[in-house]
Amino acid sequence: MAGIGALFWLFFIFSALQPVMQRHMLEAARLRLMQRIERKYAVRVIALIHRQETMSLLGFPLMKYIDVNDSEAVIRAIRMTDDSTPIDLVLYTPGGLVLASVQIARALKGHPAKTRVIVPHFAMSGGTLIALAADEIVMDANAVLGPVDPQLGRYPAASILKVLKAKDMNKVDDQTLIQADLARKAINQLEEVIGELLADKMPEDKVKETARMLSSGKWTHDYPITVNAARSLGLNVLTEMPEEYYHLMNLYAQPVRHSPTVQYVPEPMRKRPPLTTPVGDK
Repeated sequence: MAGIGALFWLFFIFSALQPVMQRHMLEAARLRLMQRIERKYAVRVIALIHRQETMSLLGFPLMKYIDVNDSEAVIRAIRMTDDSTPIDLVLYTPGGLVLASVQIARALKGHPAKTRVIVPHFAMSGGTLIALAADEIVMDANAVLGPVDPQLGRYPAASILKVLKAKDMNKVDDQTLIQADLARKAINQLEEVIGELLADKMPEDKVKETARMLSSGKWTHDYPITVNAARSLGLNVLTEMPEEYYHLMNLYAQPVRHSPTVQYVPEPMRKRPPLTTPVGDK
């Protein structure tokens, strides 16, 4: 009985430590790959990747966004980078706090050497704001950016302002008037920030047009801005994505579900002649 009890406790300890060990091994693999990319391309690689995470005990999904902890870490990494070393900032994010996004964007724009933002899949809202600061935006052909129009609570700032135009001012309550004032300020502030980030990248009239398009609520907040749409806005978008960045994204996998929603044979598919006998037939 004592032997069975000891085996049980060994199994329990191993089960408890296994996730910790796997996480450390995964982090080590990410760092090794980032170091290989840095040596190959002579750049500093910074990853700002917001995958959905799961609480270790209860299993509840946690969505991550750009916050002040991210801005502190990214700014620290930029500060530790020599002025002559280019930076590749890998973005995979739904957005987040305007304050944190603006801090990162300004720090990236202030770096003296060449800067690129790498977008393998999507960089929405605050992620797009950061991308505007880079000298180049490298996107996968199917990746997207998003509008950066401010959101006040549950509602877009632009939609709050439209309420004032649609209703008699005497019938608008004080809270809505206060929200409208904040909404107008938020839109103007973001338009100014976008203009600051794009000032040396395109003519002044194009800067104003692009800033207005991205911040004024022309689109819904989750509207996907494709490669062609981003180029039409005047952004310097390239699609020559280094293969290593796809491998890096593979090391940031989502939590494993019991029943995966997407499945395929995980190997490159090349053209091959069809079988004369269908699979499964004899």
